[in-house]
Amino acid sequence: MNATEIFKKVRKIEIKTRGLSHQIFSGHYHSSFKGRGMAFSEVREYQYGDDVRNIDWNVTARYNRPFVKIYEEERELTVMLLIDVSGSNEFGTRMAMKEDVITEIAAVIAFSAIHNNDKVGVIFFSNKVEKFIPPKKGVTHILRIIRELVDFKTENQDTNISEALKFLTNAIKKKCTAFVISDFIDNKFADAIQIANSKHDVVAIRIYDPREMQLPPMGMAKFKDAETGRNIWVDTTNSKTRKLYEEWYRNSEKQIKTIFTRSGVDSAHIRTDEDYVRPLINMFKKREARF
Repeated sequence: MNATEIFKKVRKIEIKTRGLSHQIFSGHYHSSFKGRGMAFSEVREYQYGDDVRNIDWNVTARYNRPFVKIYEEERELTVMLLIDVSGSNEFGTRMAMKEDVITEIAAVIAFSAIHNNDKVGVIFFSNKVEKFIPPKKGVTHILRIIRELVDFKTENQDTNISEALKFLTNAIKKKCTAFVISDFIDNKFADAIQIANSKHDVVAIRIYDPREMQLPPMGMAKFKDAETGRNIWVDTTNSKTRKLYEEWYRNSEKQIKTIFTRSGVDSAHIRTDEDYVRPLINMFKKREARF
């Protein structure tokens, strides 16, 4: 992809996702993702019903009548996007490739974040951390992130989500909101995501293609064994083989959802052939209901 093609694609993504973030997501984002805590704002005279623990004793003594401290929510957040750039995302059978959906969702979240004056950073990962863009504010920074998303290529086909989560835990010292956007084919990340979520607010956004749910009868096909790394040939016309594959997929999906639940991680599951707006808003609303 040359520079002109990259610019056109970035511009197209910007127009679509920036509009969505302003019109739909910003309100839900604001109320779903809270700041780091409460910051001191001012003092005022005590009123009936005020919490006595908030009395400012220095001001009270000075004026000989009770005053209380008023706090406001610290809105500014640091948002980290952990984006899976491994080979499995170069797949799609209907409306879009998984990597295209990942790019758009990352852009929507990024624009929603800067609309709320938050910082945004990115970790690109495959079976290792490929690139780290430190958190910053501003539209120019977001456009750089989108450009990197559009043009980033890795030679590593495998996925290691644990490595990305460990890097997040070590690199970002203050609590942040971290969106892990991946197909989560690698399901050996239970410990890492639990540790990361104990320090940060981790949200999982899983992208999958409906074709992955079933093995089509397409004759002899070459597959990579996830355990050994060896390539094996499989006869996909065999009904028993296809049934075993469906059972494996259902078990894997169940395992991934169990990891999210046990780790206390909010999640959205998005198909490549469906609009991603509704699943994201539903996830935001679930978070809103808890605050």
